[in-house]
Amino acid sequence: TPPSVTETLVDMSSRKVPVTILTGFLGSGKTTLLNHILEDPNHGLRFAIIENEFGDVGVDERILSEKADEEVIEVMNGCICCTVRGDLVVALKNLYSKISQFDAVIIETTGLADPAPVAQTFFVDDDIQAKFSLDAIITVCDSKHILARIDDEKPEGVENEAAEQVAFADRILLNKTDLVSEEDLLRVEKRLKSINSQAP
Repeated sequence: TPPSVTETLVDMSSRKVPVTILTGFLGSGKTTLLNHILEDPNHGLRFAIIENEFGDVGVDERILSEKADEEVIEVMNGCICCTVRGDLVVALKNLYSKISQFDAVIIETTGLADPAPVAQTFFVDDDIQAKFSLDAIITVCDSKHILARIDDEKPEGVENEAAEQVAFADRILLNKTDLVSEEDLLRVEKRLKSINSQAP
């Protein structure tokens, strides 16, 4: 027999919402990937998208409806997007009643972000741990420019964001592979594996 409405509501209220962190250096193609996910009718999933900034190219305006307020933007395919400029913990708690109705959350970090503090959000707050589970950190890398970003010299005590993004990834997506030779692509793959041998 199908579950009752009460059983369904109890199940939904106790379900942890899976969260994927989407990271990558400026220009790597994070927003393009996000737009592709939002436009794809085949997966049948509803995502809550949290962007911590709107860059030059935000979530594709062609898929956004007219309903928008300061924090939440409704998307025509049933997903929602919001911009977080403050504390992520506070934003997740405030949005949980809406987010819990979705299949998953994708957090797109700024291109200059170290993903570690975003990931820590899901382990340091009891309320967040009860409501969300960190599913994966996906790093998008621009095949043509990633090695230069990793080799950027930073002042002492300043972390190289591109290297951190690769190091923390559960999965690495190489983008713009058509812009490099096979030889260069192999060099990129080898270097990324030297930083993070576990991420496919």
